[in-house]
Amino acid sequence: MYRACIFDLDGTLCDSVESIAYSANHALRDMGLKEASLEDYKIFVGDGVDMLVRRLLQFNKREQEPLFDELKERYLGYFLEGCKYHVTPYPGILDLTRELKAMGAKLGVISNKPHANTVDVIHQVFGEDIFDFVQGQTKELPRKPDPAGALYTARRLGVDPKECLYIGDTGTDMKTGRAAGMYTVGVLWGFRARQELEKTGALEVIGEPMELCRIYRGEEHYD
Repeated sequence: MYRACIFDLDGTLCDSVESIAYSANHALRDMGLKEASLEDYKIFVGDGVDMLVRRLLQFNKREQEPLFDELKERYLGYFLEGCKYHVTPYPGILDLTRELKAMGAKLGVISNKPHANTVDVIHQVFGEDIFDFVQGQTKELPRKPDPAGALYTARRLGVDPKECLYIGDTGTDMKTGRAAGMYTVGVLWGFRARQELEKTGALEVIGEPMELCRIYRGEEHYD
């Protein structure tokens, strides 16, 4: 029996790639570096700020460490306000979260986005009453795919990891959920394809948000 659902944020709950591209491209432009496309960012994101910055420098063939520090600082400066730029929930997500709450599920979020930005986005899009606990990246918790954040979120929700569904859109998410001992559900409306999700440990892959209610209820899936 499941008691909780723990969600990734970017690419799972919200279409937020424009906010990341908007902030990062501002920073790249300031430094005279080549800007990336939205499609590029769908590949670059998901593994935290440091990895995003390194991928942007690799994209520019400029991997020197001094540039890393400057680009990261500029990006975070723009992202402080830009984290909510054109961020919207994916179709069906609001209905899904309301239905899960009505079913008695505890809802959590664990993201590699900086913690303050994660909280800002969740509160803007969903208000303060839908999610029971929200955790972004901090110095105290290693970023995904380390399972520490997911396990910490489960403890804060008061549930055992085996009672949790872990929902995400990338291989990083699937590795996180499996390492935490949770039931992993990959979603197809985000940044990655079915092949990556299944290869990295998705136990189920869904194409529509409300399919998650079936999994939460423990119902079998029939094609």
